[in-house]
Amino acid sequence: MKALAIAATGMSAQQLNVEVIANNISNMNTTGFKRARAEFTDLLYQAVRVQGVPNRTGEAPIPEGAQLGLGVRAAAIRNLHSQGTLNNTSGTYDLAIDGKGWFTVSNADGDTFYTRAGSFNTNGEGRLVTSDGYPIEPAISVPDGTTDIEINETGQVYAKIDGQDAPQLLGQLQLAVFANDSGLEAKGANLFAETEASGEAVEGNAGDEGFGIIRQGYLEDSNVDPVKEITALIAAQRGYEMNSKVIQAVDDMAGVVTQGIR
Repeated sequence: MKALAIAATGMSAQQLNVEVIANNISNMNTTGFKRARAEFTDLLYQAVRVQGVPNRTGEAPIPEGAQLGLGVRAAAIRNLHSQGTLNNTSGTYDLAIDGKGWFTVSNADGDTFYTRAGSFNTNGEGRLVTSDGYPIEPAISVPDGTTDIEINETGQVYAKIDGQDAPQLLGQLQLAVFANDSGLEAKGANLFAETEASGEAVEGNAGDEGFGIIRQGYLEDSNVDPVKEITALIAAQRGYEMNSKVIQAVDDMAGVVTQGIR
């Protein structure tokens, strides 16, 4: 019976759905994390009777046919890049993007990545880096003798240096935006990489048209809503149970046929 295979695709789909929800919930406290949503599409259809074909020569075509669906498959796991809540940390190097944009960072191999997690710090050379040590681009270095750092909404970094009255401009933080944020490839550690689906990065300064602004002393929380995730988890569980009931019903039907043959 085709119902066994159809229900099996439904159970597989709901299992994937639960796995996506589990990842969302596990990262609900991850800075800058963006929740994901599993999306599905129906499989090919088996035409039992084709619509638009007449039964006999000279007769009008039938208005509708009979097509049997063969189940469901995963179409995509979409990252939803909505704004997370800004949490006040008062940290000097904690930066949050209020609006569109990504911080640009690089690794030792020269690969470029993008992140919304602005929990930065300085390394031994005074350069601004992520919590994993990836330097931010363009480079910002804090000189010796710095007593305070001020970063304004447009991303200009100023340092108050001991013995100097006027703050010193250290550099300009830039943001990157993409035509399709959902097309970015997740690399883990709050990092994303550019792909053909995302389009090329367009760089600019915070506060420019189409770019968000930078908030010093804030971090962007995950955009995971625990209530919505639990609700989606319950729905996925019920969907899995109903597909398993279909398999059980088909097995009972097959048992009736087997007993009748005996």
